[in-house]
Parts: sequence; C-alpha cells; structure tokens
Amino acid sequence: MKIVIAGAGEVGTHLAKMLSGSLHDITVIDVDGRLLEDVAGMADIITIEGDATTFAVLKKASVRKADLFIAVAHEENVNIIAAILAKGLGAKKCIARIDNNEYLEPNNKEMFIGMGIDYLFYPEKAAAREVIDLLGHTSTSEYVDFSGGELALVVYRLDVSSPLIGKSLMETANLSDMQYRTVAIERDGKTLIPRGRDIFMENDDIYVITNRESVRDVMEFSGRKNIDIRNLIILGGSRIGIRIATELQDEIDVKLVEYNQEKAYRLAEQLDNTLIIHEDGRNLDAMIEEGIASTDAFVAVTGRSETNILAAMMAKKMGVKKVIAEVENLTYITLAESMGIDTIISKKLITAGSIFRFTMTTDVQSIKVLTGSDAEVLEFIAKPNSPVTREPVNRLDFPDEAIIGGIVRGDRVYIAVGDTQINAYDRVVVFALPSAVAKVGRYFN
Repeated sequence: MKIVIAGAGEVGTHLAKMLSGSLHDITVIDVDGRLLEDVAGMADIITIEGDATTFAVLKKASVRKADLFIAVAHEENVNIIAAILAKGLGAKKCIARIDNNEYLEPNNKEMFIGMGIDYLFYPEKAAAREVIDLLGHTSTSEYVDFSGGELALVVYRLDVSSPLIGKSLMETANLSDMQYRTVAIERDGKTLIPRGRDIFMENDDIYVITNRESVRDVMEFSGRKNIDIRNLIILGGSRIGIRIATELQDEIDVKLVEYNQEKAYRLAEQLDNTLIIHEDGRNLDAMIEEGIASTDAFVAVTGRSETNILAAMMAKKMGVKKVIAEVENLTYITLAESMGIDTIISKKLITAGSIFRFTMTTDVQSIKVLTGSDAEVLEFIAKPNSPVTREPVNRLDFPDEAIIGGIVRGDRVYIAVGDTQINAYDRVVVFALPSAVAKVGRYFN
C-alpha cells in the first residue's frame, strides 16, 4: 500500500515507524526539515520538505497513486486543506486529524465527506473518553469496549489477595459461572498467550474478554475493589484535561491545576463547575493544601511526560486511589508502570489504533493498540465463506500468537470456547501480538 503522511511531528513520526514495518511504501511531508531528519533514518521512507497544502508538493509526493493519505500536522486547517487537495489529486482514502469537536457532529461530518475527507479523528477527545471510561472501572489499568459495549477487554494486575494466584488457567475456568476468557498475561515485560496449564502469579497483568453483565464481577479477580469516584484532580489545562473536566464537572467534584496564570484565568471562564487552581502540580505542599490526600482520582495530562510521571508518582504516594498519567514518550511507558502508576494513556497509541485499521485489507471495525503491552485487540467482521467460518474455533489452526476472545451475533454475545462456531457477519474480537496481525486478517477474508 502506498501511504503519504503529511506532518512529521510526534504522531506522524510514530505512524511512519509503525507502518514502515509492514512493507508499505511510505512518504512523509513536512515544512520543517529538522523533523524530517528523524524520519529519514528509517528504512524505506521517502521524505519531502515542503507545504502539504500546495499542489506542487503533493504532486511531488505522488498522491495521485496514494492508497491512503494521512494529514497529522499540528495545525487543523493544514490537515483539512491537505486532505481535500490530496483527494482531488487522486488519493483513494484521506484522513485528517482535527481538534474541534464540532466537526464530529453527524451533519458536519457529512460535509467533510462531501469534500473528500473519508475520516476525521480527534486524538484528544479519544484520550479523554478513555480516561473517563477508566474512572468508571477503577480496578483496571485498561478498559476497551467493542460492539457498542456488548463485549469489553479489561486489564488488571493481580494483587496478593487475588483468588487466581497459584492456580492454572484450567483450574480457574470453574471458579464462577461468569462469561469471560483470559486472552493474555503480561509478565516481566513479556506478553504471553496463555494455555490451560499456565499458572497465574502475583503482579501479573491479566487481559480478559468479557460481556457487559460480567465486567464488574470479573474485575474482582484482581483482588482489589472498584471505587466510586466522587472527586478528581486534573493536572494540566490541555485539550485532554479540558474535555475530561467538561464531561465530568456536573457529576463529581473536579479541580483542575494549571501552572500558566493566563491560561488558568481563561479556563476559569470556560469551565463553570470546575475549580481552577493556579499552581505547580509538582509542588507537594501546594497539592497537600488542595486536599490531594483525600482525593479519589488524579489525572496528569500536561504536555510533558516527565511532569505527568512525577506528579502521578507523588499522588500515588499520597494515597490517591486511582492515578492516570499521559505519557507520549513511548520509551517511558514501561518505566512509568513499574513505578506504580495505575494507568498510562498515550495519544500516539490511540491514533495508531484509529488509523492502522485503514491499512488492512480485512473488514476491521476497530483496533486498540494497547499501552501496557506490545499487543493489539481487533474487532473483525467475518465475511461469508471466510476460513474462520468453516470450522469450530478449536479446529481453525489459528496462529499461536493470537486468540479469539468473544463474538457478537445480532443481539447475542458469546465468549469463545473450543467448540464455538463463528458465522458470516459475526463481529469477532481477537487479541493478537504484532507478528500475527496479518495472518489473523486472512482468516476473516
């Protein structure tokens, strides 16, 4: 597939790195030659210095031959114009990153489709939604729902009091009559697709597919209780912080800490029911004064990964029950998790999941690139007469690096077991390591 990426910032560079390993023909455009230097060092990537909103640069990038054009420059207007021009020049599918929620309203989206933009994505909105979902499921480190919430992936760490510790996967199958399937175990930095005799150990991160009714009960296997969040401190008046405060300020007590005085005043006018605090969130004395020790949840979403990690560690040591930090420097993620931070979110990984599905030939409804693992969770639609519909699950010869978790068929939900039969048009949730993603896709075609 020929892919042209407009924008060599953090998101564009991450996409180029991710897609370059999949035998795609990739070209990256940016006006800043220094940003392109980081991308140029990667194998088989062409870089073009110039303005992606000009015909000359787009023609130089051969967008007329592009199967996919992705506009991820920092400026929203640049992305929109570049995507419209690229479609006009012949690009088959065009995607633009935006930062205006108004554009995502149904009638407005139709206007953009009419102008040639196939898909709009707003990473900050997706990240805020992820945080809000996690605040509703506090014993998990990741929570992803599929098929309108009929199926969910929940991730939790096994506490010393977990009833699973010391038992094998086979032994725990009869612990309850709940509908769930353990699809992966993260241990010592490695992701394992578990088999019947594998033993659960303390501090394992467990990845479970379950149905809507069993989500809260399944999370009790962690050994920790779910907490009702009544108050929240947000560090950072970023777009993510503003969206979280906007959606939660009428339901719970929200404080937002912003270091920049001018921005703090603007936020005070914008967020009617949120208490805006002009302070450095790393200042322990100031945060104690603001009542951090009695706060249920703390979310650090400033523009700096280091600040977010340090502030989240401080909040955890002060006794905050649920701590979430945004970490965009991907090399810090494992380090941050080892320091006891409950959950890490990353706009880069959220964006990667949003866009990666457009590069697949199979009918993929959604992809979630997981933060704490090198794996992905994909929701496929099984095509008529595809290999996955010809045999029960236990006779499919499915790749060892992947596992089928659950199936949605009309208004019915099934957790996959050995003799489960997948039918045409079923929505199927699959957990897969990167090496298996392409192989898995072929089963659904």
